[in-house]
Amino acid sequence: MLLEHCFFYFQLFTFAFMRFSDVIGQDAIKKQLISMFHRGRLSHALLFLGKEGSGALPLALAFAQYINCETHRQTKHQSASLTLFETSPVVNPQPPEDSCGQCPSCIKAAKSVHPDIHYSYPTVTRKAGEKPVATDFIVEWRSFVQQYPYGNLFDWIESIKEKENSQGKITAEECNDIVRKLSLKSYESEYKILILWMPEELDKEGNKLLKIIEEPPPKTVFILVAENEERILPTLVSRCQMIRIPALTAKEVEEALVSRNHTEPAVAARVAAVCEGNYRAALQMVQHAEEDWQALLRDWLNAILKKGPAAQNAWIEQVNALGREKQKQLLRYFNHLLHQAILLYAGSSGKDKEIQIPATQHMLDSEKDFAERINRFSDPAQQQAILQELDNAIYYLERNANAKMLFHALTIKIYHIIKNKVVFLSE
Repeated sequence: MLLEHCFFYFQLFTFAFMRFSDVIGQDAIKKQLISMFHRGRLSHALLFLGKEGSGALPLALAFAQYINCETHRQTKHQSASLTLFETSPVVNPQPPEDSCGQCPSCIKAAKSVHPDIHYSYPTVTRKAGEKPVATDFIVEWRSFVQQYPYGNLFDWIESIKEKENSQGKITAEECNDIVRKLSLKSYESEYKILILWMPEELDKEGNKLLKIIEEPPPKTVFILVAENEERILPTLVSRCQMIRIPALTAKEVEEALVSRNHTEPAVAARVAAVCEGNYRAALQMVQHAEEDWQALLRDWLNAILKKGPAAQNAWIEQVNALGREKQKQLLRYFNHLLHQAILLYAGSSGKDKEIQIPATQHMLDSEKDFAERINRFSDPAQQQAILQELDNAIYYLERNANAKMLFHALTIKIYHIIKNKVVFLSE
């Protein structure tokens, strides 16, 4: 079961996962992981920490395939078999930059059917009294990572739930199943690997995993993939080597949209500047690139600052009809304009005004004009307060908050933040 908002993504974003070359950007992280593996410094427990859309999950999948690639294993064993007085015929050999993608291990890993690469992720209860484990949803998981690799927890739960308000959770039964699977000998590869996605959804049940993570069986690797460090059990974090995954650059997002999604270059550049390194958000923005977000924001701010409750209610009704994805994109675009306004404010008030030119030189004229207008009725402190409210609103929209009530509350909050400085936003 897949939601309608996911259909376009499935059609336009299908990979033959998963090699490092399939992962957008993150070149420094790829080199770090390869170096750790070939220098014998691979920790038995890694925590990939990256915000939504940065590619933390694709990186974990690619690294798992790399570790068990049979071509690499043969090369590594040949080097390890040399005695103290033997030398390799290859001078300063460089480790392979990617898995071969052709050996039996790579083929199985790419299809998520490798017997020594296990997956754990939040699940939902479909029947009363049911105690689900990850393997109950393995078919849906294979489809998800193949077609929606930059998706988030909301996308995953929407694709597997059968009733409203289902909450994703990694259960105690799942933790027991992890311990059981990893206690067995590997089936065909040198390493057993567990990719645990969204450990934030582990409550105290996660303590069941502490012993096996701290004292794992030989050749066992845990790769935890998370977005929010604060929501992970501290006892888990302390047992892992953290790999921080940075947000993608605007250039990386732009190039990926053009080459992978066949987006028009002008649209790709505009979306990349707004999505804040989130490729998932970028793909969704492309679908609504024709929307006039500036006009909608202008109407909203005019209703808040000048026209009053009647205009505000009319605007909220209009936005409520847009649907959740467009509502989130509107808020993200407002977020982007506020960031531009802060940069412009800093550049105009600093001693060396030219210092801000690199940050704003690629700003569209219409966005620069809008950002300048924002600076006429608010200062950076007020803008930061609005940014926080926008981030909160996006968070709640992704969790099925009532959009009409949310935008009513947001309208009131924005009014109280900027009520003392009012400038009409003209056409």
